[in-house]
Formats: sequence, C-alpha cells, structure tokens
Amino acid sequence: MQRNIILIGFMGTGKSTIGRNLSQTFGYPLIDTDTLIVAQQGRTISEIFESEGEEAFRDLETNLLHSLRKHSGHIIATGGGIIGRPINRKLLRELGYVVWLIARPSEIFERTSRNTNRPLLENDDPERTIRELLELRTPRYRDTAHLGIETDNLSFDEVATGIIESARYHFGSQE
Repeated sequence: MQRNIILIGFMGTGKSTIGRNLSQTFGYPLIDTDTLIVAQQGRTISEIFESEGEEAFRDLETNLLHSLRKHSGHIIATGGGIIGRPINRKLLRELGYVVWLIARPSEIFERTSRNTNRPLLENDDPERTIRELLELRTPRYRDTAHLGIETDNLSFDEVATGIIESARYHFGSQE
C-alpha cells in the first residue's frame, strides 16, 4: 500500500505551503510536482506553456505521476490542473491518501494576484477565469479526493493537523 499524502486543489489553495508544513511534521520528504517539472525541464511552467502549450505540460504531469508510483512515505503537492485527465485522477488515488484543499474564488484571486507565474491567469479577467476553471474542476477534485478541507478560515497548522489525523485514520483502516 502506498502511504503517500497527496495534496490537490486549485492554484492558491495552499498546497505547497501546507505540503512543506506536513513534510516537517511527518518527516516525509516533499515532492512538489510543479517544482520537479521545472527542475527537470530547466524552464518555468509559463515558458513550457508558451513554447509547447498546455497539453505538453499535462503530458509532463502524467509522466511524473507514473514515475512516482514507486514512492511511498512522501507528501506530494500537485499542480492545480493535474486532475484534468482521467488517468491522472486514477494515478493520484493509487499513490495514496488524496486531500483536496478548497478556497473561495475571492480568496484564490487574492492569493494568486501577487504571483505572475500563473499562465492560466495571464489575461484581462483572471477572476472570471478562476470561477470558470473552478466550475470545471470541482467535480474532478471531488471525485479524486478522499478528504476535502476548506482552507479559507483555517491556519496552515490547523489544516495540517486535520490532514494528519485523517491520514492516520485512513492508513490505519487500510492495514
């Protein structure tokens, strides 16, 4: 059985930050799929989107998920769109315990407006893009996750504690 904790959710919901917190708490190594793809490709996600398109980036995500199947005992923070492909949703659940981090569109906009490395939000109406992408992705996040946590009014420590307790229960019930 894979004993990884996988964080999914829209950009700006705290996957990377909570992943680092969980990594320190659990002592599990952190794998951030976006960071790993950037390191492997030697260029930013925006550059990959610009030169090869979103589908090429999604191919890189799928290949990375396949390669992670041999890992156990990791925290895996994913990119927001990784759940777009059915194969990715299947792979994520095979990798371990999947936690969906949820935030309101207005909170996501506030959190992401300070970051210029969001290729899907580089347009004239990023708030509308957030709402549209959330509408499309929410059923996919829901279908993939074992647990959903609304992060808007919780501290990172509170979210991490909830994940730790639910993951212990999940892994305990699997043995």
